[in-house]
Amino acid sequence: MRDLLVIGGGINGVGIARDAAGRGMAVTLVEKDDLASHTSSASTKLIHGGLRYLENYEFRLVRESLREREVMLRIAPHLVRPMRFVLPYEDGLRPAWMLRLGLFLYDHIGGNRSLPGSSSVDLTAPPLGGILRDSLTRGFAYSDCWVDDARLVVLTAMDAAERGAEIRLHTRCTALERVGDHWRATLETAAGTETIDARAVANAAGPWVDDVADLATAGRAQDHLRLVKGSHIAVPRIYDGAQAYLFQNRDGRIVFAIPYERDFTLIGTTDKLFTGDRNKVAISEEETDYLCAAAGEYFRQPVTPEQVRWSYAGIRPLYDDHAAKNATVTRDYRFEIDAPDRGAPLLSVFGGKITTYRKLAEHALARLARHIDVPGREWTAGAALPGGDLPGGDFAAFLADVRSRWPWLGEDRSLRMAHAYGWRLAQVLGDAASAADLGRDFGAGFTEAELRYLVEREWAQSTEDVLMRRSKLGLHMDEGQRMAVESALDQMA
Repeated sequence: MRDLLVIGGGINGVGIARDAAGRGMAVTLVEKDDLASHTSSASTKLIHGGLRYLENYEFRLVRESLREREVMLRIAPHLVRPMRFVLPYEDGLRPAWMLRLGLFLYDHIGGNRSLPGSSSVDLTAPPLGGILRDSLTRGFAYSDCWVDDARLVVLTAMDAAERGAEIRLHTRCTALERVGDHWRATLETAAGTETIDARAVANAAGPWVDDVADLATAGRAQDHLRLVKGSHIAVPRIYDGAQAYLFQNRDGRIVFAIPYERDFTLIGTTDKLFTGDRNKVAISEEETDYLCAAAGEYFRQPVTPEQVRWSYAGIRPLYDDHAAKNATVTRDYRFEIDAPDRGAPLLSVFGGKITTYRKLAEHALARLARHIDVPGREWTAGAALPGGDLPGGDFAAFLADVRSRWPWLGEDRSLRMAHAYGWRLAQVLGDAASAADLGRDFGAGFTEAELRYLVEREWAQSTEDVLMRRSKLGLHMDEGQRMAVESALDQMA
């Protein structure tokens, strides 16, 4: 008998599994595909308060998000990177006084902060000069953070597993039945079908959360989701500099432009109601044109669809609050509990954002504690994610140590791997004393040693798992190099 069955291997599911396992609960998590294979790898990759949410008066969400930004900087200093965002001012859009007021609130509503506050900037002076159109002369800068979203999911799942949770990927829950005081779940894998029993179920299936609720209630559950597609494009790097940009659009929406994977600028996102196949989500031509036009309104250099080197799209499983516009639907999370007459509880999770996943997990277990025994106390705010317990949380000092200890990694590879693995980089490299000891280099600095680690320790099975989720090295490889990785994976299977 398991204490908790978690359905869904996105950020909310792994966060709940980690928290519960760390409290001593017997946890099984099932995911029909790979970790972060849907919404949680298709975000704008920000750990942020959500500056634009202030316009919708979502002060609680912004406050919680900003506080969680500080927590994430502490528990994952290798993965979460501070970034400065530039917000140009343009006549005819939001007035300057409104932007100043919003940034003042953003600086103070979250309480204590470790990042620099907002300031006015001259867009014509170095280092910002020459990047945007000549008519854009002033603006503002503020602080937020960037994160590799899919790696955040994987590291959270790793921590859950190391605390006793069972992580079962490519495992579909096909039936849920209450049997007395517990659930009986039917699980389907390539090897066959089995059942497990659990005292409670956490339904964190993202775009499929309504489906799982229907499965458990024989179709009696009320639908709560509004599925909104968000798409992004990556183009060759438009500008030098570590700053990101936040652009206002004439339609009231905003678009980010972010330095990405050294060679690219990431531009996104859109807000389109989605009604298609949730397993096949892709950017449309219309969305590509929209993002190019939005960026082209600000950058001196035109941005065209022909420049797009990569794109991705995902579905935000938002709680439908009946807002008139998709952009104003709340990004806050909601829970629904189905637990009739002391029956085993089903907790369904709607909405949420990657920044607040840890707090969401705490709140989810607090709700379940009304129906089942949830031992222990809240603990995740003080526990580093795998590789994140760097001395003093000082990534720069850690990187210097990495380069001193393994100088043969080179500057680019040492930076990438230090961010991806933190102090667990030593486990990836083993007793290697030279680059040759890592085995074959498939390209972009990706070696057999790293591939073996991802397969053995991070559940990777396919080239997409390895090259587009646990890393983004596929963006830097040609087709022949990617096929070589696939061949090596086949040999490891």
